[in-house]
Amino acid sequence: MRALTVAILLIAATSLTACGPRRAEVRTAAPAQAEVAIHMTNNLSQAVNVYVAGAGEPTFVRQVAANSTAHLPVRGIASGSTVTLKATTVDGARTYERRDVVLSGTFPWAVP
Repeated sequence: MRALTVAILLIAATSLTACGPRRAEVRTAAPAQAEVAIHMTNNLSQAVNVYVAGAGEPTFVRQVAANSTAHLPVRGIASGSTVTLKATTVDGARTYERRDVVLSGTFPWAVP
């Protein structure tokens, strides 16, 4: 009988603890970095590879098809950074370059 009483008390104590209030911590998320992008218009008859060069080596962004436009998000470049944009034809015959571009928001660029 005593074992039954102890078991009932244990079950009651466990259920009361489980039904108690929960602690929750509420925080705000880190501020989102502003998206920097290039609105690329390729007027050439062949695709181009688009690169962004900041302080270091050029970083490949994306290939843009011939006679088309594309929205190219640029990752890893802070808004307000001064960069050089490069577009090289897929055969490597021509390179188009735009120096001292301040990227903030979406920058429109067309080749040729």
